[in-house]
Amino acid sequence: MVGIVLVSHSEKVAEGVKELSLQMAGDAKIAAAGGTEDGRLGSDVNKISAAIKDVYSEDGVIVLFDLGSAYMNAEMAVELMESGGDKVQIVDCAFVEGAITAAVESSLEKNIEDIKMSIEKLKLDKMP
Repeated sequence: MVGIVLVSHSEKVAEGVKELSLQMAGDAKIAAAGGTEDGRLGSDVNKISAAIKDVYSEDGVIVLFDLGSAYMNAEMAVELMESGGDKVQIVDCAFVEGAITAAVESSLEKNIEDIKMSIEKLKLDKMP
């Protein structure tokens, strides 16, 4: 099953989106990486790395993010991985909608490429 990591500048947002996604797909493997280590707004490479490790499998991991610096820290976390970084894909899409869709499709055992194609369509500039 493809793991999902939710990277937000807010711990509450990341946890809330995780909770909502799990309500839609209870057996999905989702980790929230919100806020900084000391509880402030921002994103943290170490929290993202730990979240990736928590949901990692050979099926891969999809990382979703809310703002640009969360993307940069997610990239850094993947680059710092000793192995398995090639199985991690950071996807730009609408955060909440992408998380729910990824969770449902992962719970249906879809592969990482199919999930990525589905959620990439959820970019705000591509929504009807």
